[in-house]
Amino acid sequence: MLLALPIVSRTRTERLVNLVICLLSTRRFLTAAQIALTVPGYEHDPEDPRDHEAFQRKFERDKAELRELGVPLETGTASVFDQEPGYRIAHREYALPDILLEPDEAAAVGIAARLWQHAGLAAAASSGLAKLRAAGVEVDPQATLGVEPVVTVDPAFGPLAAAARDRRAVTFSYRVPEVDDPATRRLEPWGVVCWRGRWYVVGHDRDRAATRCFRLSRIVGAVKAVGRTDAFVPPENPDLISHVAKWSGPVAHNGRATVIVKPGRGAMLRRWATDAVEGPEGDRLTISYGDAEYLASKIVGYGPDVRVEGPPEVRDAVIQRLKEVVARS
Repeated sequence: MLLALPIVSRTRTERLVNLVICLLSTRRFLTAAQIALTVPGYEHDPEDPRDHEAFQRKFERDKAELRELGVPLETGTASVFDQEPGYRIAHREYALPDILLEPDEAAAVGIAARLWQHAGLAAAASSGLAKLRAAGVEVDPQATLGVEPVVTVDPAFGPLAAAARDRRAVTFSYRVPEVDDPATRRLEPWGVVCWRGRWYVVGHDRDRAATRCFRLSRIVGAVKAVGRTDAFVPPENPDLISHVAKWSGPVAHNGRATVIVKPGRGAMLRRWATDAVEGPEGDRLTISYGDAEYLASKIVGYGPDVRVEGPPEVRDAVIQRLKEVVARS
């Protein structure tokens, strides 16, 4: 489920999102008083007429905003004995049907999900749900806005993206396949991009005095920002994707992988398959690939619905991906 919010102040956006999470997380109608005690941003003194009136105006504006966005906000009472109406969101009308995402679209959702997990907004939402539970309101943990990312983001993504935004140089250890020991690199990052399922940072290499790109999965350890902000001026509108594509070269799909997919699952893998045979455990697909790690990143997103039979390099890449997921959880 995705909530589209207008471009408004951050405080109001946070309040609207927290309100949606609150109303999605309970099947009963919540009164305005319960919402005020639960949702961050509505704190006020109900005994103070002016303060309470300000809350009511704010709440009315937010309800109107959500309805304009298409959020199915319902009004009603939990029982005939309730004197004050309450509010909730109709789950069936709010939920989107299953959506099949292309790789670049899935990557965007993966980034958003990862950023959400680390944002202060998530902490505020969790606090609000805790208040609901403390007040005796039953909370449905499956009904919130959580999004399961299909594409994982390398740990170096956040520090590099922040450094590119702040125009601050970074240093990190980088390992290339033909060299055993990682080397220290000093970079003025211009931006982070995704190319063929992998993340790269592009920028000016201070030691080589030239433009370079680095695959984030090959960065060892932490990325450290050095020096002051606004320390460099990147080129105007640099074509980072073209630089990465030129550096990485064409991919030849010479590999053949065999995977077992449960019926009705693995839509993207089925589109890639050059052959499919029905079997007792599922459909056996043959997929051409050029990069074992890239194919593994797609397979992992389907969880237990897909099992790799071979070759070993793809199976090992899937196992390694799963280990990384467990380590981060």
